[in-house]
Amino acid sequence: MAIKKQYLKSKSICKVTFTVPAENAETVAVLGEFNNWNSETTQLTKLKNGTFKGVLDLEKDNSYEFRYLIDNKYSNDEQADSFKWNNYANAENGVLNL
Repeated sequence: MAIKKQYLKSKSICKVTFTVPAENAETVAVLGEFNNWNSETTQLTKLKNGTFKGVLDLEKDNSYEFRYLIDNKYSNDEQADSFKWNNYANAENGVLNL
């Protein structure tokens, strides 16, 4: 899994590219505080090589908790900036600092 951040000088956003290698998966979504944990709005696109990829424009100078939903199973990205325990999920969420 990989996270790439591209800061735009002219805007207060950061283009964040999420890449998830999941050749055998049917669906992958990224969900978090930036989309009210709605997996329907952030489905990643499956590429020919089996990797799922998607780009989100997120506001800079914020931190966002997030997770992946891979075939209805939650997963964290080992490249998250940090991790934070979430009592509601009874698990750690990845944290993205922009």
